[in-house]
Amino acid sequence: MSKLAIVKVKLEREVNCYVVSCASTKEAVIIDPGQPAEKITHQAAGLKVKFILATHCHPGHVGGKDDVKAVTGGETALHYADAKQFLRSADRYLIDGDELEFGEFKVSVIHMPGHTPGSLCFVVANHAFVGDTILAGGIGKQTPETDLRRQMMSIGTKLLRLPPQTALYPGHGPATSLERELAQNPIFRGAGARA
Repeated sequence: MSKLAIVKVKLEREVNCYVVSCASTKEAVIIDPGQPAEKITHQAAGLKVKFILATHCHPGHVGGKDDVKAVTGGETALHYADAKQFLRSADRYLIDGDELEFGEFKVSVIHMPGHTPGSLCFVVANHAFVGDTILAGGIGKQTPETDLRRQMMSIGTKLLRLPPQTALYPGHGPATSLERELAQNPIFRGAGARA
């Protein structure tokens, strides 16, 4: 099996963008294309970008989407609920359970409403790109469109179904693991042992 390469690109507003590629085919996906787009396209040079994905449509996470598409030719994709909420368009609208193939890998799409109505998590092998649904030691900041109850339900009913060893790549801050967050993140205090 081919190796998966994950490169974090630090963008404006402290947003993490990820360039995820298959080492053998050089096919890639870009997750959360904020600004400046040039930093992203520089990191993706030499790769065949198949998809440009948004975990959610806050401007810091999608501000460079069209510029990255113009340079790489990748297909843009996001959830329709965020397209409607934030007046954004894409080549493809994703729903829970969708799978996108790149190289020898696939991206599994999990709809995680709460931070925004169309928040998504992208799982590739044992790596989950979670946007602002969960961060190392917390959750993404609440905005007017945040539904905290739905966000906690998404974490409890969807994210916790992943294996504890799953690496989590949030939209801000350092990478972590589900196991570490279960042990240390205050949102899990008093939750007891995982079922």
